[in-house]
Amino acid sequence: MQAQDHEGKPVRIKHKALDVDEKWVHFVDESISAKLPPGSKVTSIVPFGASLWTCSAEIPTMQADGSEMSFFIKVVQTETGKAMVRGESVSMDLLYKTLPYLFPKSYGWGTYASNPDIHFFLEGFVDMDEDLPDVQELARGLAELHLKAENPEGKYGFHVPTLQGIYPQYTEWTNTWEEFFSNSIRLVFDNELRSQGPDEEIEKLCGLTLAKVIPRLLRPLETGGRMIKPRLVHGNIWDGNVSTNIETNTPVIYDATSIYAHNEYELAPLRPSRHKMGKQYVKAYFDHFQVSAPEEDQDDRNALYCLRWDMNCSSLYPGNLRYRKMCIDVMRSLLAKFPDGYEGWAREKGENPVIKDYLKPFP
Repeated sequence: MQAQDHEGKPVRIKHKALDVDEKWVHFVDESISAKLPPGSKVTSIVPFGASLWTCSAEIPTMQADGSEMSFFIKVVQTETGKAMVRGESVSMDLLYKTLPYLFPKSYGWGTYASNPDIHFFLEGFVDMDEDLPDVQELARGLAELHLKAENPEGKYGFHVPTLQGIYPQYTEWTNTWEEFFSNSIRLVFDNELRSQGPDEEIEKLCGLTLAKVIPRLLRPLETGGRMIKPRLVHGNIWDGNVSTNIETNTPVIYDATSIYAHNEYELAPLRPSRHKMGKQYVKAYFDHFQVSAPEEDQDDRNALYCLRWDMNCSSLYPGNLRYRKMCIDVMRSLLAKFPDGYEGWAREKGENPVIKDYLKPFP
């Protein structure tokens, strides 16, 4: 299969070690069988699409009560692949338990008994069409997820590593969203520079974004009497991971890479014009979940969160510099808009600046 990026365009990838042979989805390994409901009888296995680093299949079964039930399996290899399916399984399990009508059920993950380098994720099979879900229904579902799934510990992060593409994202438990997001995007900046190569301008822009833009847009969320709470997010909402359930005609979302985050972080991939799902979904979301204060910063926060998404995309496709150029434009724009950073905003608003000392020089 020719590798493609998030615009469906062919790309060159260096990560061939992660490419898994389709032969691993031509039989049902005993470790997979062990994850199926008790009494399941496998009737066949049907290869069912592939992505950059995975193969997948449908597994039709006959259940103990005589009913037919199908499962979906995603197969990967190497330790990176193992981390992928573990993180996705844990993410999908939490999402399903919170809102079962919106997500397929996870049946777990594991390693092939026949080959210790091959790993899998198993979930319920959902028959989907290619239509985008209804705007209001999806927005209502995401808002309900975020309202219900607050982290009771009050921290940002996640209890297992989750990956975006082949890269583990930052998941360390952190007390404030500003510090968590700074550490998260710093890791993405580092990955992008290693993948695409050094660049003096982008390194300077990344450093200034960390020092000026992030404090300006995120510190006001948690100071001056304002407050946000860490909420479970899917972490990878775009039209490639969202569809419509044919049986119920309702939205279905898959391929999660969850963290506990500011809920607005979920909306980042809905910003790029290259995606079929766009700002109409963002607008509809705020019909069901109030915009965080300061409300006037919402669109700029969305641009910042999307910067992290696009920088991660850039790191995934070495040699494709379109995403890097987009990110440079965004950072230039945000820095031009907020040259005085958080301190300038606090002076303008008459608030006593809150000083943070977690920042480190970049790179």
